[in-house]
Amino acid sequence: MLEAIKTAFKLPDLRRKIIWTLVLLGIFRLGVHIPAPGPWDAGKLANLLGGGGNLFGLLDLMAGGALRKMSVFAMSVNPYITSSIIVQLLTMVIPALQQMQKEGGEGRRIISQYVRYGTVVLSIIQGAAYAFGLQGAMSNPTAWDFVLIIMSLTAGSVFLMWLGEVISEKGIGNGISLLIFAGIVAQLIPSAIGVSKTLGSRGLGVSFLSVIIFGILAIAIVAGVVFVTQGERKIPVQYAKRMVGRKMYGGGSTYLPMRVNQAGVIPIIFASSILMFGPTLAGFFPEKNTFRDILMWFSPGSWAYLVLYALFIFIFTYFYTAVTFNPVEVSDNMKKYGGFIPGIRPGKPTAEYLDRVLTRITLAGALFLTVVSLLPYLLGVVPWFRGIPISLGGTSILIAVGVAIDTMKQIEAQLLMRQYEGFLK
Repeated sequence: MLEAIKTAFKLPDLRRKIIWTLVLLGIFRLGVHIPAPGPWDAGKLANLLGGGGNLFGLLDLMAGGALRKMSVFAMSVNPYITSSIIVQLLTMVIPALQQMQKEGGEGRRIISQYVRYGTVVLSIIQGAAYAFGLQGAMSNPTAWDFVLIIMSLTAGSVFLMWLGEVISEKGIGNGISLLIFAGIVAQLIPSAIGVSKTLGSRGLGVSFLSVIIFGILAIAIVAGVVFVTQGERKIPVQYAKRMVGRKMYGGGSTYLPMRVNQAGVIPIIFASSILMFGPTLAGFFPEKNTFRDILMWFSPGSWAYLVLYALFIFIFTYFYTAVTFNPVEVSDNMKKYGGFIPGIRPGKPTAEYLDRVLTRITLAGALFLTVVSLLPYLLGVVPWFRGIPISLGGTSILIAVGVAIDTMKQIEAQLLMRQYEGFLK
């Protein structure tokens, strides 16, 4: 791997792409420390945002700590991601958008423009929600303060959208994913320092043993996430030969890859967002309040929260997999180009077979997402790790590992095009 990195930096065009990516990510991390204008009170803001066990904690994770500092990048790329998901879902139900998607580059360019417009609108709405929702952390705010905050947060989110697109165009990897990845990795050092301090306060012997076990467990978790993320079921597909004019086309065999974790990290984000509304709303009520006590039943770590969390992840995994993979459409496309699965008749039987396989491997994917997302709470039960501030959960691990693998594959593809050995063998 070190030799591959050396080789990558020896190639002028690839070195330029890597440097572009690192410089733009550095600009993002610099902007995280630029505060949004407004009469903010740091103490009130910290009390209002809480310790991460609410919706603000999830948003701060996606923003790389920018929300906790109330910087101009506090919303990060969340509006862009939301806009992309909305447009993706609308594309599946609106025939005009479906037709645009099938038109190739021009249609995708128009859809991307819709995503950008949606990002601006959602940035304004979310910026207004931040400004009015966090007004308790401001000292005597005026109407102009609210306007200035909304404009600053909107500009920051749109700037990050542009930054991500520039990284995708001139750098290496998916720009939006790399921005989220950089924010998560930037929080690894404070988290590691907190773990070290907690372990160090327990004595040398216990600390050393805990560090060894914690390190082995961390490596095993990352290896497991990589294994399942890369896991796929290969469905063999045979293509019949066709005569077009005087030429013979088609023939041969290939396979249809069906990923074990088809839904990615989306089910965890959806489940966390829904369940964290309760503790977030509870923070706006007085201490002695029945409604607040009911909402706090669903605070992170409680049994009600863990049960609903696992249930929602299962539901959203199947839902999002059904949205992103349509067995009937895949079957029709295979039949159109003369493809078939050996032993399965084309058409409806093929669609039923793909749906049956998809249902089975999605069960494994849902179990995997559930275990990974509950890891911080499961580790808290183990005596060695009880009380250790493990702030990075399943969402962080899946995003970090997924983006790292994707970026490594893109660098490897660039190297292999020049007949060099890549990272992966």
